[in-house]
Amino acid sequence: MVFGAGLYANQLAFRREQSGMTLVQLAELCLYEQSYLHRLETGGRLGTVQAARALDKVYGTGDLLERLWHLAKRETKDRLVLGLAPFEANAASIQEYAVSTVPDLLQTRAYAREQLHLAPLSDEQTTELVAARLDRQAHLIGPEPVHYRALIDEAVLRRKARDPKTWAAQLEHLIGAAQWPGVSVHVVPFGTGPHHLRSPLELVYLRDGSSLAYTQGSWSGHLTNDPEEVEPLRIAFDALRDSALVPAESLTFLRTLLEEHAGEEAQA
Repeated sequence: MVFGAGLYANQLAFRREQSGMTLVQLAELCLYEQSYLHRLETGGRLGTVQAARALDKVYGTGDLLERLWHLAKRETKDRLVLGLAPFEANAASIQEYAVSTVPDLLQTRAYAREQLHLAPLSDEQTTELVAARLDRQAHLIGPEPVHYRALIDEAVLRRKARDPKTWAAQLEHLIGAAQWPGVSVHVVPFGTGPHHLRSPLELVYLRDGSSLAYTQGSWSGHLTNDPEEVEPLRIAFDALRDSALVPAESLTFLRTLLEEHAGEEAQA
């Protein structure tokens, strides 16, 4: 399967192979470092639009590479909002680690809307994306629900929604979802200490036996189906799961949080 970024990288590698040039020769012509060009060709990084234009000039490809770069860039931006939604419908199982917000697949409508309002979106776009996010949750409760395991950092649960009612409803939803067949929720308490996962991670295992990993930063994300990249992330996820609270303990943790929240609101 080839994504926008993969298509761009593949085209760069193909054009150089077709030209007969080595990376050293290409670096001399376009004035970019050999290591940088290698990472572009292998999909290690997207690079800049200026690099795409320089390579278009070297290969005589008009604006082909620049257009592919923009396609890949747009895909990256969309992925920050949509996650792996296009692939979840064909998933056998999904594993996710949430660092700062409740996982998309476990959000309520009000909580999702509050989160999306932080992005530069119109009201219409926000409404569409909230609906799309809720539609994705059907994979967890349909006639053949996908197995879903979520590791939720305690920081997520300490960072409440702005609206107290929205947060109460979100906690209630998490408690309910944690008891759905096929859904496993693990709270990662602060006491777990340091670990290797530093950013949100979603692992999707497809029915054809392949797998995808998506790691997300504040302004960019990285999607890969390369086994050499996916496997270390899977191992790190499993290690963190082993140190997290088991589902029964996590359910107790969530219920305690809801009680505490109700008490705080009663005193306010």
